[in-house]
Amino acid sequence: MPDRFRCSVAAAPEPLAGTAPTDLAYLLVEYPGPWGRKALAESRLPEPVRTELADHAAKAGVRVQLIRRHRRPAPRTGFRIFAVYADPKAPWAETAVLDQPERLLELDLAALAAGRSPGLDPHLDPLLLVCTNGRRDACCAELGRPLVSALDEAWPEETWETTHLGGHRFAGALLALPYGLSYGRVTAEAGLEIAKRTHRGEVETAHLRGRTAYAGAVQAAEIALLEQLGERRIEALVLVGVQREDGVTTVTFQHGVREHVLTVTEVPGQSIQQSCADLKLKPTVSYVVADGSEPSVLK
Repeated sequence: MPDRFRCSVAAAPEPLAGTAPTDLAYLLVEYPGPWGRKALAESRLPEPVRTELADHAAKAGVRVQLIRRHRRPAPRTGFRIFAVYADPKAPWAETAVLDQPERLLELDLAALAAGRSPGLDPHLDPLLLVCTNGRRDACCAELGRPLVSALDEAWPEETWETTHLGGHRFAGALLALPYGLSYGRVTAEAGLEIAKRTHRGEVETAHLRGRTAYAGAVQAAEIALLEQLGERRIEALVLVGVQREDGVTTVTFQHGVREHVLTVTEVPGQSIQQSCADLKLKPTVSYVVADGSEPSVLK
């Protein structure tokens, strides 16, 4: 019998930097399961709630994630939600417990997408989301479950299983909110280190795919500059500007009193099978980052 195809194995040579999905606003909805391939659409939430929530979120530009605790009983009453805005300058999260699914349709998702409070309670601790949706991709289940188990033991209040985070081939996939830091190829050991750093307000660049508030080229530039500077603070770099011309993106970050200009070139990669169950070959892209100029001191 031939070995089963695993997208995470096939994609092992692919660089991580710049591969994070692009999302700024998130709505996390506690739903203990079961999860289907299309988690929200195939959930057992009332049909009008499923369809209207998906429609409202798509129009507003809010990413909806179903979440659940790892190997813990479902809540007897109510379900928790989080509204998260992953703004690199001032990320925030709010939370509430709702008593009925229909209450989801009362949320002001347009306000959330614009970075305004939808009127929930402030949530100050980080959220560690691990994709474990095996119905969507086998790698997410096989590599995500050991990761979420380790995190849940060490950080039980912060840790949640979640549905598709984008990029099955980079499992174990971990998203640290409210910062919007997307990590890939995360083992249990690496996940514990990432969690520690997140609580200290730091990034771990070895597994960082990018910050979801940015496009791929900007994600790659931020990671390259963090590594160049030996900088680990989550909010150390401030994006000043982005210009794209003839396939080259020029990215300017401020670090302290200095500005750093980087040029990012998109390099087409090999077309690969990006999911265990999807037989289609899809193109990949990697990024080459170089200093565009000497750092300048701001006057």
